[in-house]
Amino acid sequence: MVGCHRGFISQLKKIVPNVLSIHCVLHRQHLVARRLNESLQYVINAVNKIKSNPLNDRLFRQLFEENNEEFNRLLLHTEIRWLSKEDDASLTENLRIRKADVAYLADLYFMFNEIYKQLLTEDLNLIKTKSVISASTSKLFLFKQRFAMGEQCQFQNLIKVKKDGQVSDADVKVYRDHLQALHNDFARRFEDILSMAIPDWVINPFTNVEDEEISLQIELLDLQSNAELKPRLAVGYQRFWLQKQIPDLYPNVWAVVKR
Repeated sequence: MVGCHRGFISQLKKIVPNVLSIHCVLHRQHLVARRLNESLQYVINAVNKIKSNPLNDRLFRQLFEENNEEFNRLLLHTEIRWLSKEDDASLTENLRIRKADVAYLADLYFMFNEIYKQLLTEDLNLIKTKSVISASTSKLFLFKQRFAMGEQCQFQNLIKVKKDGQVSDADVKVYRDHLQALHNDFARRFEDILSMAIPDWVINPFTNVEDEEISLQIELLDLQSNAELKPRLAVGYQRFWLQKQIPDLYPNVWAVVKR
C-alpha cells in the first residue's frame, strides 16, 4: 500500500516531487538477510527438533549452562514440522556435511544482529541510519575481498571449522560470491538512504560553510555568531536543531534540516 512504484508513495510524489520517502529500514534489512543459502534450513530443522521435545530442550539448556554460554534458549521456528526417525538421520547427516556452511551463517547472523541493534536505538535518525547502512555495505565488500585473499578473521566460527580441515576452496568461493551478492543487495535496497546528501553543517553547524548557497551561508554565519546557541551543541546535534528558536531565526537552514 505504501509502495514506491504503485502505492501511496508513488502517488504522493506525483503531487510533491521532492518529497523524501524512506521505507522501513528493518524490513529491508530482513529482505537482505533472506539471501542466506539453503543450508540455513537444516539449522532451522535442528532447532525445531530440539524445541519440539521438552526433554531435548532441557538437555540443550543444561549443556549451555554448563559451558557458561551467553544464550541458553532456542526460539521455535514458525515453520515447524514433526520429523520422523528417517528425517532425524537425514538431518544429522546434512548438518555434518554442511558444518562449514552453518559456521559461516552463524558468523554472518551475528553481524546482522549487530546491525539490528544499531537500528533499534531510541535516538535513531536518517543520519545515523545512513552511517550504519553505509558501514555495513562497505564491510560486506571488504569481507568479500578478504575471502579472496584467504583471510576470514571476522568469521571466527568458520575459522574453527577450517582448522579441522572441513572448509574446501569450493566452500570459500561460495561464501565469497554470497558476500558479493549481499553487498549488491544492500546497495540496491538502500540506494535511497546511501545516496542522501547530508551537509557537514547539519552535524556540526559551526564548521566551514563557504561552499553553501548564499542564503544558507548568511544564516549559518549568524548562527555561528550566536554565543547563546554554541554551548548547546554539547547535548548533540539532534537536540540542538530542535530548539524552538531555530525555525524562526534561521528559516532557510531549518528548511534543509527538517527534511
